[in-house]
Amino acid sequence: MKTLIFLLLTFSINCYSQTAEEYYNRGMAKNDLKDFKGAIKDFNKVIELNPKSAVSYSARGLSKEHIKDYRGAIIDHNMAIELNPKDADFYSNRGGAKLRLEDYKGAVLDYSKAIELNPKDADFYSNRGNVKLRLKDYVGTVADYTKAIELNPKDANPYFYRGIAKQKMKDNRGAIIDFTKAIELNPKNANFYLMRGMAKLTLNQKDSGCLDLINAGKLGDEDANEMIIKYCR
Repeated sequence: MKTLIFLLLTFSINCYSQTAEEYYNRGMAKNDLKDFKGAIKDFNKVIELNPKSAVSYSARGLSKEHIKDYRGAIIDHNMAIELNPKDADFYSNRGGAKLRLEDYKGAVLDYSKAIELNPKDADFYSNRGNVKLRLKDYVGTVADYTKAIELNPKDANPYFYRGIAKQKMKDNRGAIIDFTKAIELNPKNANFYLMRGMAKLTLNQKDSGCLDLINAGKLGDEDANEMIIKYCR
């Protein structure tokens, strides 16, 4: 279906119209097909035809991230924000590029601005929590993931990462509760079992912890097998 959409848009551009909208749509289709360099070329054309298109700079920035041109991405996200400073997604996108450049404090500022503009988006809190985890701000991490859970209680990942932060704070019992909820929501994730198993072993819950490690191994986690040899024999 994605390929068909791309072909139809290309046919339209070649035979009928060459509008900014057509190039933008084809650029998005190329992104879906993981042709990120091709997408950038189309977004270049959009910007040439409509240099005030904030969404086109943002889309080109995201494409650049996929080819690891993070500095180029930030330049595009800067331009998108300059053209439309009230769009929360633009700040979040720039925060993602800063994160990949290990500008963690800059990423926190961008995610905080995104939250200020749209405090109901759970992903913004999760993203900021992820950065705070890297900054070893575990209290802040727990707070952000707690808010993400409040906004979207059906997403397993915030429970898991909140559990990681609790582990770092030596709250292994609290971590186990979060890992258990993550497993309830997504029972096929090996890493959830692995981390719960390690937390249980820390609390000397050997039988239950080793069972988690076995389940992680069955789901394909190679580290689990090493942990079983080390702790469960």
